[in-house]
Amino acid sequence: MSDSNVTPTIVAMGGGGFSMEPDNPLLDDHVLSLARAAHGHSRPRVCFLATASGDADSYVAKFYASFARRSEASHLALFNRSVLDLEAFLLEQDLIYVGGGNTANMLAVWRLHGVDELLRRAWLAGTVLTGLSAGSLCWFEGGTTDSFGGLAALRDGLGLLPGSHSPHYDGEPGRRPAYHGYVADGSLPDGYAADDGAGLVFHGTTLHEVVASRPAARGYRVSRAANGIVTETPLETRYLG
Repeated sequence: MSDSNVTPTIVAMGGGGFSMEPDNPLLDDHVLSLARAAHGHSRPRVCFLATASGDADSYVAKFYASFARRSEASHLALFNRSVLDLEAFLLEQDLIYVGGGNTANMLAVWRLHGVDELLRRAWLAGTVLTGLSAGSLCWFEGGTTDSFGGLAALRDGLGLLPGSHSPHYDGEPGRRPAYHGYVADGSLPDGYAADDGAGLVFHGTTLHEVVASRPAARGYRVSRAANGIVTETPLETRYLG
């Protein structure tokens, strides 16, 4: 049951965090501060989901190296699952952090284990949800993905946030034109893009602000006009440094 005072929060990072910016903790520090503020724990309970990488051991190790000293860190493995009660495990977290990798495979595995619905319940109960790349795209209805070998439109995201999303907007040359093309032809609905180092902070389903770990990183609103022309509007972005 969600508390009436709870603000469901998602921070969708186009790229960044401990795995992409190991020497720049600004985005990770920010999501930890949101978790502390939401739950009042000086050492928030943080769970890492590395499903999109097939629960890669090296990725999980990097997470613990970054988070173990400043949080009650844990991870949920689904390829070699040992947690029996997923509901109790996930709903006790203050922050759930989703790593990058293959978004389509991740969503399929989550749905097989019922993690998709548990993430929705955790979000509504006040657990801060965050992630980069696949862990950014997954919260929306759909977006651009390289899950199938080349950039394609993914249309079966979790749908916690309305519209579509493109991560890595400035980090991979094909991302911007591909996203514009899919929005222009109606394959994807209007949505938001985020550069590497930019985080879209949503309170409920409303964009609250855009934050960044790099001075030039930005978020964008991408939408299709009635004549089919796609417009890209840079969003005011707060540098965290």
